[in-house]
Amino acid sequence: MNTLFDKLQIGNIELSNRIVYAPMTRSRADDEGVQPEFVAEYYGQRATAGLLITEATNVSAMAKGYVRTPGMYTEEQIESWRTVTDRVHADGGRIFMQIFHTGRIALPDFLPAGTEPVAPSAVAAEGQNYTDAGMKEFVVPRELEIEEVKAIVGEFATAAGNAIKAGFDGVEIHGANGYLIQQFLSTNVNLRTDEYGGSIENRSRFLLEIVDAVAAEIGWERTGLRLSPGGEFNDIKEDYAEELYDYVIDELNKRKLAYLHIGTFDQNRDWHPVIRPKYDGIYLAGVGFDKERGEKTLAEGGADAIVYGKLFLANPDLPERFRRNAPLNEWDDSTFYTPGEKGYTDYPTLEQAASAGK
Repeated sequence: MNTLFDKLQIGNIELSNRIVYAPMTRSRADDEGVQPEFVAEYYGQRATAGLLITEATNVSAMAKGYVRTPGMYTEEQIESWRTVTDRVHADGGRIFMQIFHTGRIALPDFLPAGTEPVAPSAVAAEGQNYTDAGMKEFVVPRELEIEEVKAIVGEFATAAGNAIKAGFDGVEIHGANGYLIQQFLSTNVNLRTDEYGGSIENRSRFLLEIVDAVAAEIGWERTGLRLSPGGEFNDIKEDYAEELYDYVIDELNKRKLAYLHIGTFDQNRDWHPVIRPKYDGIYLAGVGFDKERGEKTLAEGGADAIVYGKLFLANPDLPERFRRNAPLNEWDDSTFYTPGEKGYTDYPTLEQAASAGK
């Protein structure tokens, strides 16, 4: 029976525990996608996680969908991330970089020369995106040509190689939350009639090509994947979702990923009992877990590790707090995406709170 504090082998690295820090956008980078020096402190503070997964990081300039998000496609970006991996490793931690492309969720405000975003098909998302000038409606994206689709596959592989160059232990491909990969999986955004659209096999092709390209670049033991079955975030619809993910999981079982990370915001269904029994490899379960639910899930074999987001954001020493059953800090959601160190590196540990008399 596994616990939160048991070790776990992922690929060619051993995790000291089964408490994983979730990938969460924090919007601290500069306009060139370069991380400031204090980002190393942020991740270093949380290095007692069994595994840290970084915020989603852009694979190209066209991938950017939010203000102040980092990239992994220029030398300056690579060097800014190297300080992070050096700090985490010095503190005994392990860290994977999550890489992504936002597709139609981007706005011209964020893209080179104010160009329109790209997507499987020219279908705008309903809703708005944040800019520093205020909320703006999503725009109609441009449909990708086949050659462009294949080029983006290559961009994922290049970004993965850059992540290893920057010292990361591995890479997590972001195939969830309504971004470009899930847009291809969807039935409401992907209206294509070529090899990337129509059937489940065709709609899954982009995802699987990226998985294979990244693994060819950095090795299967360093390649993880995040999916969100049935999630509707960013105006995504997946008709016959269980049939779709049956196919995807069957294909993933033919490969040897370091892990599969499932975290979905589907309000109507808990997908972990659906996906976990079908997947043969290391399984990370995320979204909505507290200590008790995490312990129960591990004990029952429902996952190999548990991914914690906001709880870990607000409690840099979360594993120790769980170990002691100690009180937890509350998070401040007003600083989730603001620049600077407030609400970022200033959440106190147990020792810091005690010395401050709190």
